[in-house]
Amino acid sequence: MEASAEGMRALWISLGVLGATALLQAVVVAASGSVALLGDTLHNAADALTVVPLGVAFLVGRRPPTRRYTYGYGRAEDLAGVAIVVLIAASSALSAYAAVTRLAHQHPVSNLPAVAAAALIGFAGNEAVAWYRIRVGRKIGSAALAADGLHARADGFTSLAVLLGVGGVAVGWDWADPVVGLAITVAILAVLWQAAREICRRLMDAVDPALVDQVEQTLAATPGVLGVGQVRLRWIGHNMRAECEVIVDGGASAVEAHRVAVDAEHALLHALPRLAAALVHADPQPKEDDDLHAVLASHR
Repeated sequence: MEASAEGMRALWISLGVLGATALLQAVVVAASGSVALLGDTLHNAADALTVVPLGVAFLVGRRPPTRRYTYGYGRAEDLAGVAIVVLIAASSALSAYAAVTRLAHQHPVSNLPAVAAAALIGFAGNEAVAWYRIRVGRKIGSAALAADGLHARADGFTSLAVLLGVGGVAVGWDWADPVVGLAITVAILAVLWQAAREICRRLMDAVDPALVDQVEQTLAATPGVLGVGQVRLRWIGHNMRAECEVIVDGGASAVEAHRVAVDAEHALLHALPRLAAALVHADPQPKEDDDLHAVLASHR
């Protein structure tokens, strides 16, 4: 609940900043006819609209598990990430279409100082939102929010690219404005690839290998654990779940083995802040005779 509330707060603040930025830029686009600034405005507007799928995902993710959705509704964030990738792709397509059309039918851009000012405002607004979204997304473990922050950061740099178009038009190169618009589209496609890759990894249950190392080290340091078997981690929304195997003394009773497993689980929950639950299975250490039989059996 706390993580979802912090995510919602980040979304609302981002909506306010980017909405105001896009509105101001739209006014300048109408007055100047700049295609480069139009592309930047479309990206900012699309970034602001990502509040909708992410907001729905955070609200849905608060629902408790049911007999059908036994792990809860945290995966809604991953679906929201897919929607964000689609929005980025759509804004890039619109920007490319506008730039190509302007190259075919060129006309001068007016109010160059206003276009330059709008570009600087776009950079400042996007960079502030990007920093905030990425920080909160990584803090609460939301890949979708972090990917959205990367999108905003790319939009900030593309806002600066608009200044190149302004400079070109100022010296009489009317083609500079639509060319910069195309360059902005290429830059956004690079961010689209990065965001799509991150979301696909999350959908495929990928985790940072460093987290697996941390889990193995934590388990190995738990009193009573003689070895660590298979470790599985997965993200569900902005929380993780773990399934692990540990080896305990073969002569230990069922109660003692259970106690070691419980201690290992508690150690994991303290070591990994975003770990919501862990299932630790205790296997008895094979006796030497059993090892010998296993080796002989494998050579038969």
